[in-house]
Amino acid sequence: MSNYNEQFLKQNPLAVLGILRDLNSQQVPLRISWAGGQFISKILAVNPDELIMDFGSQEYENQAVQRASQISIIAETQGAKVEFTLPQLKKGEYQRLPAFVSALPPTLWFVQRREFFRIGAPLHPPYHCSAKMPDNSLLRFRLFDLSLGGMGALLDGPKPEGLTEGMRFSQIELNMEQWGVYHVDAQLISISERKVIDGKNETITTPRLSLRFLNVSPAVERQLQRIIFSLEREAREKSNKVRE
Repeated sequence: MSNYNEQFLKQNPLAVLGILRDLNSQQVPLRISWAGGQFISKILAVNPDELIMDFGSQEYENQAVQRASQISIIAETQGAKVEFTLPQLKKGEYQRLPAFVSALPPTLWFVQRREFFRIGAPLHPPYHCSAKMPDNSLLRFRLFDLSLGGMGALLDGPKPEGLTEGMRFSQIELNMEQWGVYHVDAQLISISERKVIDGKNETITTPRLSLRFLNVSPAVERQLQRIIFSLEREAREKSNKVRE
């Protein structure tokens, strides 16, 4: 469901319960979505045995979600983003009004904004990266954006036939120029396209990769955080000069 580093996954039942209780006390809106639609709700009550959420405003949506499976729930506060899935939602009651009732999710993602904040990388000069494919050929790409949880990348050429979503890469080399060279494990989450219009009014299409970092050491994470802050500062300074 998510592109975050596994360090942001909460699996302790008490931690999961505590986060849900905070969402309840703050009355944080929830976006409940499934394959057929979505609506906004909120937590009415939560205890170790059950999670109770409000019905949506449209009856047909309330009926549809009860027939759905693998329901995604996302909440965003000022300081963090919370994501989890439930296998199903059943109709129940809360204070004599209809409500959705389910068991607590066994795990949830709790990502502070500083951790999933993503900053664009400069395209000139580009930050070059490389990874080994299963057949030992070299996959070359350019860093497009960066966060503590992963990165976006642009391929230097056409997409290789063997490149598929879900692949894991060991020790991808990130050449961050003045910040040094780093090696990280990552999983390929998605493959898409980046389209831009050039000076001749022609569309240039470049394969774009979305990768999630795996097993990032605290030392490398600290360096990535330093780089992200520096890139953010540079982008802000350039923006200020343009306005001036």
